[in-house]
Amino acid sequence: MSAAEYPPASLLTIALHCRCPRCGKGPLFAGLLKVTPRCTHCGLDLAAEDAGDGPAVLVVFVLGAIVVAGALVVEALFSPPLWVHVVLWPPVTLGGAILLLRPLKAVLIAQQYRHRALGGGPATP
Repeated sequence: MSAAEYPPASLLTIALHCRCPRCGKGPLFAGLLKVTPRCTHCGLDLAAEDAGDGPAVLVVFVLGAIVVAGALVVEALFSPPLWVHVVLWPPVTLGGAILLLRPLKAVLIAQQYRHRALGGGPATP
């Protein structure tokens, strides 16, 4: 199949389902964050994928804002002892980081593909 036969997949679909940026059907990851070398559905070569530190930086900014805002709200409303914050926020931060890293990495890979930085990009219209 040529690249012209693949309709563009939605970024939201790619992010939430962690699918191939070209076909939107093959899995993007072969582990927690390891990108599969080739799409099992369309054969897109993903070996050259390099999202770099982009997903981690986005997670730090987004999750950092959420956690700090949450801590401030909890402190303002309930004034709990310090140990409550020590027990509450590290698991929230760790869980949020794990949940956000895959979708954000998938979005950055899809953007690389769409802007022709990965595998030649989509076909020109």
